[in-house]
Amino acid sequence: MNETTVTSGIARLATADADFAERLDHLLAWEGVSDAEVQARVAEILAAVKARGDAAVVEATNRFDRLAASGMQELILTAPRLRQAYDGLPEAQREALAQAAERIRLYHERQKPESWHYTEADGTVLGQQVAPLDRAGIYVPGGKAAYPSSVLMNAIPAHVAGVREIIMVVPTPDGILNELVLAAAHLAGVDRVFTIGGAQAVGALAYGTESVPRVDKIVGPGNIYVATAKRAVFGQVGIDMIAGPSEILVVSDGGTDPEWLAMDLFSQAEHDEDAQAILVSWDTEHLAAVEAAIERLLPTLEREAIVRESLARRGALIACRDRAEAVSLINRIAPEHLELSVANPEGWLPEVRHAGAIFMGRHTAEALGDYCAGPNHVLPTSGTARFSSPLGVYDFQKRSSIIHCSAEGASQLGRVASVLARGESLTAHARSAEYRIRD
Repeated sequence: MNETTVTSGIARLATADADFAERLDHLLAWEGVSDAEVQARVAEILAAVKARGDAAVVEATNRFDRLAASGMQELILTAPRLRQAYDGLPEAQREALAQAAERIRLYHERQKPESWHYTEADGTVLGQQVAPLDRAGIYVPGGKAAYPSSVLMNAIPAHVAGVREIIMVVPTPDGILNELVLAAAHLAGVDRVFTIGGAQAVGALAYGTESVPRVDKIVGPGNIYVATAKRAVFGQVGIDMIAGPSEILVVSDGGTDPEWLAMDLFSQAEHDEDAQAILVSWDTEHLAAVEAAIERLLPTLEREAIVRESLARRGALIACRDRAEAVSLINRIAPEHLELSVANPEGWLPEVRHAGAIFMGRHTAEALGDYCAGPNHVLPTSGTARFSSPLGVYDFQKRSSIIHCSAEGASQLGRVASVLARGESLTAHARSAEYRIRD
């Protein structure tokens, strides 16, 4: 099958085509690194925040968010304000937010690792101590791109992990506050909110200012300036990841309603024009039916223009030969979201090596995972599921190794350490170990 262009602009590919591998590589290519101009602007903002603290943050916030704040105190929201936002929501929204928060909390409670130790025959104790971070910073997009679900997904795991203080930053362009976002912060256990964003917010969290406390780790999505700033401050603080555009890979055996699958593809394509939506099947008639459903449903979407451009830029319907090729494509693409819209999804799991989140069966729409299923929706993108995992409780904890030698154990280990240290010409190491050796 050769690629054809239809009204939606979505590409048709087939694994049987001689140039398939090349075209797939082109489709998947994504360079998330910002250009030199963006890096220079971010570096300037970060340097100003580091040098001048609150004053630089307020200046940048007024400039980029079109505000007129005279000081940082005007950009702080306290716990009572967050509670007010929650109490003021319509009942349906309040209940939905509470249900989602509880499901997310229950799931992440199961992730909590335990400290452990064991005792060797000579009395030496070895182990691992798990401790939470002291302070975490949550970046939440603001303005029109306001996502209360991101607040829950980032802050609740931190709270479950035992983080002592959770600081949230959220920009408010033109002074617009999103009540759902503030209500989510209340439910998720956020301690303080600063209505700042962009590189200046990342700098404030990383370096600390007179008003914004320095955090140990910054998590949460943002635009190219936020991503560039997070990359720049890594090392001063920890970060979760440098995220690319949202993506979904749907594998269908032909038994799922084509309109369901079309809407599943749309659900990711509507994020932005760079999002990626791909469907794989070995049933060519089914692929044609999904394509027809795409054409039929596209005009009904509120974000039709964004979806149309996303599908034309980075979307694809891929015909493969069989189930085995579909599995190979999954592991090649390593998608952020994988929908196994097949009869026996459990049978596929042992073969799926790379995927951020796996949605099993015909009824499990990816959108459920975005909001309320329970597992985290902060996932590795752009193929990084090959080596990365979803955000979780473990991202807000650290591990310390425990070593408690008995006298006999120190003597035995000292002999081994002495030989190895002298082999590396580190004689102070060797002598330190040798002092503990018993004759």
